[in-house]
Amino acid sequence: MIGTLMLLAAAGGTVAPKPLFRDPVHDGAADASTVRDRRTGEWVMFYTNRRADLPMDDPRDVRWVHGTAIGVARSKDGAHWTYGGTAEIPRACTGETLWAPEVQWLAGQWHMWLTVVPGVFRDWNAPRFIVHLTSPDLKDWTCGEKLELGSDRVIDASVLALPKGGYQLFFNDERQDKAIVTADSDDLIHWTVKDRLTRTPGEGPKAFRWKGRYWLISDAWKGLLVMRSDDGRHWTTQPGHILATPGLQPTDRAKGQHPDIVVAGDRAYILYFVHQDGEDEAKASPDWKRRSVLQIAELTEKDGVISVDREAPTHVRLTR
Repeated sequence: MIGTLMLLAAAGGTVAPKPLFRDPVHDGAADASTVRDRRTGEWVMFYTNRRADLPMDDPRDVRWVHGTAIGVARSKDGAHWTYGGTAEIPRACTGETLWAPEVQWLAGQWHMWLTVVPGVFRDWNAPRFIVHLTSPDLKDWTCGEKLELGSDRVIDASVLALPKGGYQLFFNDERQDKAIVTADSDDLIHWTVKDRLTRTPGEGPKAFRWKGRYWLISDAWKGLLVMRSDDGRHWTTQPGHILATPGLQPTDRAKGQHPDIVVAGDRAYILYFVHQDGEDEAKASPDWKRRSVLQIAELTEKDGVISVDREAPTHVRLTR
């Protein structure tokens, strides 16, 4: 499947640690997008590098989620990740604040859809838009177009290749009560806005194909909302939310947020970020709750319903 990692996981594989990855600079890793480097065989994770360690006198001040670069981590086995600095994103088409990369290999090259906020702000009242970039090697990125999606407050792109050709974009429109909305394209450049999928607020959609169905998992801020479709067009919402109950293990003691999905044949894995407000350090430091880490767990599907056990060990072994 286009845009899907080919991963083999078996009981004898390496057990992924908790957390899977922690940003060594600002301790605010979130919003992962993970792909295999076609040249080196390594696995590359792009993520929002939030400035969780920035001192703040006013708890309402949100500059720490602005002024953010896109972090990069690499792994040879999918379980142990090494920080690789920040992505070389051109300033000519972006800005000071970069969020939520979506990276895929489509139509013979790498694509990135990136949320841009043009500045550093103390509150959430700023314009946001999505830009498209391309690359031959995951390192050198070329500016493409700014997506025209009928709103000045759009974030969090996810792109799905459709079975009959063409592509579908899923994104969050903050002007529509932060609904998840779709758009269609034949060429990955020109998009036509189509349907509003959700009636409750949310963000961070991730679309993927698994077990003969299309799935969309998004961050509803009270766990993750799951939707399924047989054709990629008509969607059914699964009751409840996954990863809504905080985990019991250290660094995983809060709800799961903003998913990334790794599909491996009939198995699938979810990468999600977790705020650190449930940790012992947060009792001594109110600012500790801003810190976030990335975790991984395996999805289970039964009768068209997805579930996940975040307490179970995740065995991972990657192959080329």
